Amino acid sequence: MKLADKVAIVTGAGRNIGEDVSRLFAAEGAAVAVVDLDKARADRVAAEIVASGGKAQGFLCDVGSEEDIVRCVADVKAAFGGVDILVNNAAISDNKTMFDISTQEWNRVLAITLTAPFLFSKYAALEMIAQGRGGRIVNVSSTSGYYGRDRAIAYTAAKGGVVNLTKSLAIQLAPHKIRVNAVVPNKIGSPVGKDEFDPTRPVLNLVGRPGLPADLAKAALFLVSDDAEFIVGAALFVDGGCTTLMPGNS
Repeated sequence: MKLADKVAIVTGAGRNIGEDVSRLFAAEGAAVAVVDLDKARADRVAAEIVASGGKAQGFLCDVGSEEDIVRCVADVKAAFGGVDILVNNAAISDNKTMFDISTQEWNRVLAITLTAPFLFSKYAALEMIAQGRGGRIVNVSSTSGYYGRDRAIAYTAAKGGVVNLTKSLAIQLAPHKIRVNAVVPNKIGSPVGKDEFDPTRPVLNLVGRPGLPADLAKAALFLVSDDAEFIVGAALFVDGGCTTLMPGNS
């Protein structure tokens, strides 16, 4: 198994991408901290992992709160003995224009979608450094972080920030043998913050189908495994070739 004896924290893990990442990591031998703002969702995913023979536990955390993040990392250490892997997946979107969004809404989107990956990386990395065995961090960005949109002004800003956050974290944590990378999905699974997946939602890519949470989970597994030991500070596009299509080509 690729992640035997590793401890992984996955945020926003009660559904969609985070849920599939948690299930796959557990199947590959990791003990998984299923972190979500909805404890019932986290507990359900963890219970199903345990029922299938894996190791997992649900953890409640508002990633918009630094105190919650500090407590969560400490709780994971107490439960599993340490932290080896972090996947910063939790995010929210505004779906508003610059004239519609309030300052409070803007701040909340950035707090959860950009500041939380910074803080979770900081406190998880401190634990990884103390353990002395290195670690792996994967941040979930978005194609919206590379291109402007006519809505979701805060979300695009936050996801763009995640890209350069990943690069700076990679540089600063490399001396501690902590590899940091990002994955860049496009319309994978249900929309951000939604439960329902609509397989008929129109997508424009080279594969010809919507992305599935499993597609992203497999990419994250690759980046945290030894198979990617020479990959650092990269942004792996998991978008079906969407960004390869220049505007006007279709």
